[in-house]
Amino acid sequence: MSKEKRLVLILGDQLDMAGAALRDFDRETDEIIMIESSHEAQYVWSHKAKIAVFLSSMRHFALALKEEGYPLSYIEQSPLSIVAVLREQLIQKGIKHLICVEPGEWRLKLALEDLGREFNLQLDMREDDHFLCSHAEFLEWTKNKKELRLEYFYRLMRKKHCILIDAEGNPEGGQWNFDQDNRKPYPKKGPGLIDEPLVFVPDDITQAVFEYVNAAYPEHPGSLENFSWPVTRAQALEVLEYFVDYRLRNFGVFQDAMWVDTPFGWHSILSSALNLKLLNPREVIEAVVLAWKKYDLDLATVEGFIRQILGWREFVRGMYYLDMPQMAQDNYYQHQRSLPKWYWTGQTQMNCMRDTIGQTLKYGYAHHIQRLMVTGNFALLAEILPKEVCDWYLAIYVDAIEWVELPNTAGMALFANGGRFTSKPYIASGAYIKRMSNYCDTCQYQPAIRFGEKACPITTLYWNFLIRHRAEFESNPRTRLMTANLAKISEADQQSIQAHAQAILGQLDTL
Repeated sequence: MSKEKRLVLILGDQLDMAGAALRDFDRETDEIIMIESSHEAQYVWSHKAKIAVFLSSMRHFALALKEEGYPLSYIEQSPLSIVAVLREQLIQKGIKHLICVEPGEWRLKLALEDLGREFNLQLDMREDDHFLCSHAEFLEWTKNKKELRLEYFYRLMRKKHCILIDAEGNPEGGQWNFDQDNRKPYPKKGPGLIDEPLVFVPDDITQAVFEYVNAAYPEHPGSLENFSWPVTRAQALEVLEYFVDYRLRNFGVFQDAMWVDTPFGWHSILSSALNLKLLNPREVIEAVVLAWKKYDLDLATVEGFIRQILGWREFVRGMYYLDMPQMAQDNYYQHQRSLPKWYWTGQTQMNCMRDTIGQTLKYGYAHHIQRLMVTGNFALLAEILPKEVCDWYLAIYVDAIEWVELPNTAGMALFANGGRFTSKPYIASGAYIKRMSNYCDTCQYQPAIRFGEKACPITTLYWNFLIRHRAEFESNPRTRLMTANLAKISEADQQSIQAHAQAILGQLDTL
């Protein structure tokens, strides 16, 4: 009796030779399928660099599969959705057994499950073993908890995986979290000399992708002129090695700092490779721990980086699958305004937004504070509909896959779920941006002015937000100090703030 043929679907963010999809693969009977779908580039208005990093990485991975002798059907440039292509292939090949790893986007997970029912498939949807915390482990951790907070999950992960734990089972350095040491701005004279990230000369595969993207998606935002992302596992490993050898040493202390025309700072630039599964978080953590010992690096820097990978990245992934599909629908403040058009062009008079969005259009990248406290902070204060903001983040960043983008944007930046896993809205006035950057130095707006022609729109909207939600903020110990400052502002000035805020909110596209 012949063995049943199985079709193994590998998605564009699952480029891992050691991944669960290829576990127990039978080269005699099984076949891999990979699909380039224009739908994936168009359901949100994707940045050209995001499309290119996916397609180039997929094509390089397909080449590696073929060199390893795997039987592969690779569908290039299909106008159909992934599921529509799969439907055709299932019929054509007479397949009844489909293997895949759980997609990182809920819509695709549901679509594959619907396809399985439609064809009465044996659908083997495997959990992604790229992560250090399984769904079952995360669900167990959430049981009987009134609050779901990163700090306690992070400590559990540190203990479980023995990361930065001393011989007595205590955290290295005597504390779990060194976040207070990692919030410094650059010196007043600027960041000084920063070791630039590695950049790879595009090979023939990547050049062909560039030509295709520019021809097929000419109106999409962004540019490919400064494409600088690893698209193979070998390149990703080079970026990791370069980061721990040259850039990690100053990552921690300046990880929140911002400066005009300094798009990458000391950040790792590893997120796209991690999220495409060209790198495994285990090897990233191991490399950072080894560098800490080899170069005698500051523990605060090392802990701060590991907290992002072992803590926050795993935490938001757990929250995504725990709370979907509700997470995508949440709108705690019932905000309904449209995203300003300049989010797609960077053409605004606010220096912080112009620089952050400008570099995003140039590279498809902004670091976490630019995303949270510049573009995200403004979107919350300006009462933008969460779905429009989330769609923008998903479209515009090369490392954005919904499992990681949506919790960060809706849950953290926008507080759309009302504090499901954050203790307060992350809002700030222009004073924060002035403290952490030089954006304000040459801006026509002044962060210290609360209303009027010269007032920073972020400052005006910040105070307006506090006035509007005063009762709620005063009831939260984490935000009570913010509203306490309202007592220092006269009633007349508060009314002027609200009036100016309404003027701003009525003409967001003109800022």
